[in-house]
Amino acid sequence: MNIWDRRKPSFGFISTRFAGLDGVSLETKKWAEMLTSKGCPVYFMAGMLDTDPAISHLAPKAFFNHEEIVEVQQAILIKKKRTPEISRRIQQLKEELKIEIAKFHSNFGFEILVVENALAIPVNIPLGLAITEFIIETEIPTIAHHHDFFWERERFYSPLSTDYLRAAFPPVHPKIQHVVINSIAGQKFGSFTGASWTLIPNVVDFKVLPPQIDDYNRDLKKEIGLDEDSLLVLQPTRVVSRKGIETSAELVKRLDHPKASLVISHKAGDEGQDYLMRIEEFVKLINVDLKIISDRIGSKRGFDENGRKTYTLWDVYQHADLITYPSAYEGYGNAFVESIYFRKPIAINRYSIFVADIEPKGFDVISFNSYITQNTIDSINDMLKNPERLAQMAEKNYMLGWRYLSYEMLEEKIEQLLINYYGY
Repeated sequence: MNIWDRRKPSFGFISTRFAGLDGVSLETKKWAEMLTSKGCPVYFMAGMLDTDPAISHLAPKAFFNHEEIVEVQQAILIKKKRTPEISRRIQQLKEELKIEIAKFHSNFGFEILVVENALAIPVNIPLGLAITEFIIETEIPTIAHHHDFFWERERFYSPLSTDYLRAAFPPVHPKIQHVVINSIAGQKFGSFTGASWTLIPNVVDFKVLPPQIDDYNRDLKKEIGLDEDSLLVLQPTRVVSRKGIETSAELVKRLDHPKASLVISHKAGDEGQDYLMRIEEFVKLINVDLKIISDRIGSKRGFDENGRKTYTLWDVYQHADLITYPSAYEGYGNAFVESIYFRKPIAINRYSIFVADIEPKGFDVISFNSYITQNTIDSINDMLKNPERLAQMAEKNYMLGWRYLSYEMLEEKIEQLLINYYGY
């Protein structure tokens, strides 16, 4: 008898946002699905939510783009000016958010708190401080699920924030168990905090076969401006500089296909528009067809305000002929896991986490080091023209994904965390 047979603890998830297609939101939904399948109630609190209102608590100031949060964040991280008033305001916001967390807990009475990245990267300093104090004051068992840390992003470090970073990003407390998504992050986390950590990479439910093209999404290529015989090269990432979109554009240009197009599924996000403009200029310069379709992608199918059909990211995967993943850095790589799940060929840069945690598992991909060569292009062209090779690659990768990146793996890992709390 395992721990799931003995008890069904309830879980309260907290973050800045549970909405849209960002990696934290997507991975949280997977954790919630797995826990729900084991009979465990789940609840959500964030500053932006697309979860069921019946199990959710909206706290607007938890969102990193709330105007009051932006004001104090910019003062410390951009203007580099921390006045007594800014310090007081951070403390006031912390207290307001701590009240919201207490309401969340009181309303739903969950047994275990799961903090999704809000104690790792300081996009909302008052929220991290509030969560930390709530954990210390209530001694609630907590799983701190860290996707990326402040020391991995230069823009999040400032000497003016040292006290906050030491206190809450991440905090160390006997009631907190820390989860990281890659081994390199775990090693750095251990060195920084002296605390232990558990590795749980990104996952997909491999026991459920991927969906196929259906009557709803059959017209996707046409709807985004492609012909049926176009080669759809998908980069399922945001438009930010570390995602290396220039490399994907060059790859598309050099492929042996007259109608190859690069499709980007996500928008620019929270790092500004300069890189987006750079990419738009670059593809014009090299004459590559680029489709950024974030306005047609949502968490569910439907129609936008102009009456156009909207699709899910999974609809796009079904139509993709090749996935490109030229990122310079990733915490793990949702796009990699999803590509394996959809049995798609992948051209991937050997970023550090890929080399450390993914490559040793034996996945069959076309990898390159920082830039593509003619050998890279030849390998891609040969693969795309060889259905038997594609089928063998897809099957091998799918089975490896089921072994290493599945809900079953996630279940085992969380079960061990629960045993640590409950003692059996």
